[in-house]
Amino acid sequence: MSLEKELIKKIDSRTKPLGSLGKLEKVALRIGLVQGTLTPELRKPAIIVFAADHGISEAGVSAYPGEVTKQMVINILNGGAAINVFTRQHGIALRVVDAGVAGLSAGLPGLIDARIAGGTKNMLNEPAMSLEECRRAMESGREMVRREAAGGCNIIGFGEMGIGNSSSASLLHHRYTGFPLSRCIGRGAGMSDEGLRHKKRILKIVNSKYSPGSPEEILATFGGFEIAMICGAVLEAKKQNMLIIADGYIVTSAFLAAHAMQPDIMDNTIFSHLSDET
Repeated sequence: MSLEKELIKKIDSRTKPLGSLGKLEKVALRIGLVQGTLTPELRKPAIIVFAADHGISEAGVSAYPGEVTKQMVINILNGGAAINVFTRQHGIALRVVDAGVAGLSAGLPGLIDARIAGGTKNMLNEPAMSLEECRRAMESGREMVRREAAGGCNIIGFGEMGIGNSSSASLLHHRYTGFPLSRCIGRGAGMSDEGLRHKKRILKIVNSKYSPGSPEEILATFGGFEIAMICGAVLEAKKQNMLIIADGYIVTSAFLAAHAMQPDIMDNTIFSHLSDET
């Protein structure tokens, strides 16, 4: 009997109507398959939040100014964000990484400094990152996961903070999936109707300016430092055979980049929820 059939038999043998736990049963099956055992165990869970600014925010594609990225990172470090509540309640280690936040002071308690630069370049004028910057960011993400794995972590989730990063995510979703760009663009952090129309106009211009070829070139052209770090982190988490939790639209764009480079990352991935844009 295959491991999958044995796991299903074990789940079905519990005192409950068949299938009554719904998606929880599918999650349990996935965990068992990833770990290759009938007795899976989740050890030392961690969530890494990567933060960076985006040059495209200069074009008015967000409801908030770029300075808000720094403010939100400080709020997370001070324990005032929703992610702090979730991680405290469930005993999950929380790491906060400066991937490239403009004006953020180094040495803040609890902040991991992996900054590439003080934000990406404005995609209206030039690619967001050079290939070298993108590769550095991906390697930094890999290193963060290696540290967690060395400490015994076998389940990891990724989050992000970055004003303007829904614009990068929209372009990445379009480029990696071929889905119409207009349908990949949402309100981000709550844009007005006019703001959304402006955002669509700007991103249409940006999209028409470039013709990157490889998945890595697409990521460098349209991505962000935090998105590239998450991409590298996902690839390393797969290498370490961790269970990987994907959180929201921006993080999903990093998973799409990782999937374009290594499709089997999906074998280890569980999506935590469905964002409005998704």
